[in-house]
Amino acid sequence: MNTHSFRLIVSCPDRVGLVAAVSSFLASEGGLLTEANYYRDPDSNWFFMRQVIAADSLPYGAEELTARFAPLAEQYDMQWRLTDTSKPKRVVLMASTQAHCLSDLLYRWRSGEMQFDIPCVISNHDELRSYVNWHNIPYHHIPVDQSDKTAHFADVATQIAQSRADVIVLARYMQILPPALCATYPGQIINIHHSFLPAFVGAKPYHQAAERGVKLIGATCHYVTSDLDAGPIIEQDVVRISHHDSVPDLVRKGKDVEKNVLAKGLRYHLEDRVLLHGNKTIVFE
Repeated sequence: MNTHSFRLIVSCPDRVGLVAAVSSFLASEGGLLTEANYYRDPDSNWFFMRQVIAADSLPYGAEELTARFAPLAEQYDMQWRLTDTSKPKRVVLMASTQAHCLSDLLYRWRSGEMQFDIPCVISNHDELRSYVNWHNIPYHHIPVDQSDKTAHFADVATQIAQSRADVIVLARYMQILPPALCATYPGQIINIHHSFLPAFVGAKPYHQAAERGVKLIGATCHYVTSDLDAGPIIEQDVVRISHHDSVPDLVRKGKDVEKNVLAKGLRYHLEDRVLLHGNKTIVFE
């Protein structure tokens, strides 16, 4: 059972009394803290905070809490946001032809294991339409002209905007997003890469891994930037392999890791547990 709450996410220069100031403010408003996370980056002297407040402990809603907290945030030069858990984030899913990551997220959504809304699924192929339609989710097939992808990405951008997406998940969507689209949604596009980055960037990482004779393969969930497979990393995991494993074996084992890493990374994002700091992330597990 989900409890209605507000999540206060803060990052700012560290200074004495910062935590006390925020805690005192919330206490003076009658706010009951149900979870608190803190981290100070020693290199940059930057402080990160995630506070979860029981909504029913306050006599007003998120809008009023935002207005009341704003003066304190200005005083401490905070970069901050307040989210309301009663409003599920809108997640646009994008995929090409492989269904394992997409189907895993659809199962978690349909079963109620993860709380989010899916306004649509976008694909550059039509193979997954019947499966998505079975979930009563709109499916938008936007073909790609390999000689000029401009029209494709213009249509993708339009569809994402019309869907009022909070998050875009590339669930094995095998196209490189243009810089303009990445810049429009900073920290909002999540990708699963079938490799333990920064190793084996780009296409066919399992083939690259097999050629190198590695003993571990993995998957990386990261935010998308204009630099290919180089965005801030949210979550990673690995599975052990041996010389007995063929490339199909690596692909099979890798798919299990991919879907679990993507689901965990998306969950962290949906629960406001990921704070960006340059090209690094602070993840409050």
